[in-house]
Amino acid sequence: MGDFQQFLPIVLMFVVVYLFMIRPQMQRQKKEKQFAADLKKGDRVITKSGLHAKIFEISEKNDAVVLETTAGKLTFDRSSISLELSRKLNAPAETVSKAK
Repeated sequence: MGDFQQFLPIVLMFVVVYLFMIRPQMQRQKKEKQFAADLKKGDRVITKSGLHAKIFEISEKNDAVVLETTAGKLTFDRSSISLELSRKLNAPAETVSKAK
């Protein structure tokens, strides 16, 4: 029983690290993967670098999207599209004002 009590603080520390750091990161990655898979032609998006555009074409072969902007068409990886910024862009005006 004494040996178990020595390791109890270490075990609790690993549980806390898992619950507050590892698990939320895994859930976020899962949401981002689902978001990238659900992209479709015509969606308005914002890239992680801040480019506002509309999806013109999706290339499954290259895992890329062709974005249409006022300057022309650009090709980006699906992973470069920001989940948070794109959701804010497409959210109704009431939701955005309530979030502030």
